[in-house]
Amino acid sequence: MELNTSTTAFLACHFENDVVGAEGAFAPFFRAEIERRGVLGVAKRLLDEARAAGVQIVYTRVAFQEGHSDLVTNIPLLGVVAQQGSLLDNTPATEIVDELKPEIDDWIVTNPKVSAFASSDLDERLRAAGIDTVVVFGVATNLSVESTGRAAGDLGYRVVVVDNACSAAAPEAHDATIASFGLLGEVASADDVIAAL
Repeated sequence: MELNTSTTAFLACHFENDVVGAEGAFAPFFRAEIERRGVLGVAKRLLDEARAAGVQIVYTRVAFQEGHSDLVTNIPLLGVVAQQGSLLDNTPATEIVDELKPEIDDWIVTNPKVSAFASSDLDERLRAAGIDTVVVFGVATNLSVESTGRAAGDLGYRVVVVDNACSAAAPEAHDATIASFGLLGEVASADDVIAAL
């Protein structure tokens, strides 16, 4: 694998307190697998190496306005958000977890959907920066990572999903996405991606 550091961006999906934090609203769904797979540690290593190589880091996060006025509950998972009153913008719930805090040159892209490309300016920003390749990882593999990766592929980007920097609510859900994504993009380990930098 080869990666051109000047045309590659790393998309770190939904590493926010309510999604991956130990006390977050979605901890009952996701935290056990995050810990079992060591996802936060792998993600930190990826982000540190990418920054050192001069790669653009993009944190994507899902967040909603006060009263969830921009929440469309056509997707059952987002209906859970409404029931819990979670993922409110401008609260600690939607801040990136301390272990993976953004740095000054990192982008933070906020969207009210599952895919980071939906209802956001992510595509426009990436194109303006000359990015043609995205390395995607985060939580959950079968939700935000898969949706973001599929959207990126449809938009013409080369897509690499980092297997061991992702997790889902259950191993089977993670494995199903990884198995199918080889037909939609590329699947690699963190070591492979770091070596390619």
